Amino acid sequence: IGPRGVYDEAKRFAEAITMAYHRYHRLDTKIVRIFNTYGPRMRLRDGRVVPAFIGQALSEQALTVFGDGSQTRSFCYVSDLIDGIFKLAMSNFHEPINIGNPREMTIKQFAEEIIRIT
Repeated sequence: IGPRGVYDEAKRFAEAITMAYHRYHRLDTKIVRIFNTYGPRMRLRDGRVVPAFIGQALSEQALTVFGDGSQTRSFCYVSDLIDGIFKLAMSNFHEPINIGNPREMTIKQFAEEIIRIT
């Protein structure tokens, strides 16, 4: 198991213990699976692809794409995420839920779009 595997298992454990707590104590719990979120005030060098690509494009640098760019991502604007979380909080839904954009794109497509709009 590599570092990524531990991260994935920790998330799965957190969901399982939250659901167990909900069932045992009958508490109103929510589990949100958040997609790649972007929005204002992101730091350019925080390691995420959105600010990295935007910073590189605005500086007229080549965009750093790892591999062949075929990896896919789904990006969600922060206010859309907040709307989804609020609606979930006001609901009676207790199962894990994905909140994000259902449209995936490759990193290569995303890089091309960033270049186009900058």
